[in-house]
Amino acid sequence: MASSALGVILAVLASLIITANALVAIALLRLIQKSGSKGLYFVLNLAIADAMVGFTVVGLVMDEFSEPFHPPQTFCILRMAFVTSSSAASILSLILVACDRHLAIRKPFHYFQLVTGLRVGVRLVGLWLVAAIIGFLPVLTPCFQKVSTHGKCSFFGVFHPTYMLTVFCVGFFPALFLFIYLYCDMLKIASVHVQHIQEVEHAGLAGGCPPSHTTSDMKAMRTVAVLIGCFTLSWLPFFIASVVQTVCTECFPYKVIENYLWLLGLCNSLLNPLLYSYWQKDVRLQLSQLTAGVKRRVLLHLGCHFPGRGTKSLPTVSCLRLQD
Repeated sequence: MASSALGVILAVLASLIITANALVAIALLRLIQKSGSKGLYFVLNLAIADAMVGFTVVGLVMDEFSEPFHPPQTFCILRMAFVTSSSAASILSLILVACDRHLAIRKPFHYFQLVTGLRVGVRLVGLWLVAAIIGFLPVLTPCFQKVSTHGKCSFFGVFHPTYMLTVFCVGFFPALFLFIYLYCDMLKIASVHVQHIQEVEHAGLAGGCPPSHTTSDMKAMRTVAVLIGCFTLSWLPFFIASVVQTVCTECFPYKVIENYLWLLGLCNSLLNPLLYSYWQKDVRLQLSQLTAGVKRRVLLHLGCHFPGRGTKSLPTVSCLRLQD
């Protein structure tokens, strides 16, 4: 019963993650075509990485509904390697998004010269290489593997504690500290901008010009702050409990980590697209236009294929209007 309940939760979560990130990715592609902003590729990569997290969870859902299921050791290692790689790509994408916003605030006049298509492509390729190395390191290094004593694929069943501790201490905690540093530095820059504008207004030299740079800085800070907060709340309990588990095997039940705390970490891949669709006006506008386009096509299809419905002139007029 508990396995079936966990399978249902994973299935619902995976469906929501894939759907939400697919919609945000489509909206970002439309926005990139219109604006040509290179920085949006980092956000698009985040949506792709989070969608991959959802696809990797689908495999774990099949395991939950296939009890009793005893897969080979190599199969489990490969499956958990894909899960780890996609999760690492999502976290690294968050770092690139934060770095991009930090660069836009620190050097606004040189941003478009620094963020070129070639540099964006190199960073994204490097991101996926690092994520693949992190996830598939146990596959290439047998000393990071261990014989599973559990009935299903799990982190603590296939990965050696040394590997888990290395990934957590070298990967997660430096990423968290980098997030905090970037946000604090953006906060300092924005406060300097606000102070400068207040001095100009006090001297009567502003001329009624709106503080556009400060408004943009505050929006970027708000987005990064929310992303950092959700990232910390989602992953920090899992990583702290996992470090304790690797150091002291009997101190913390691994089932609590994998059945509850890991689910909390997966929710971060669902929160990321929801946050961007809510906080970013351009993304929200593209999603509304996409929804309106789908609705228009559905109404056009219904209006053209059911001519006998409603009043006599309604089908003809509605089809012509929708086609216009």
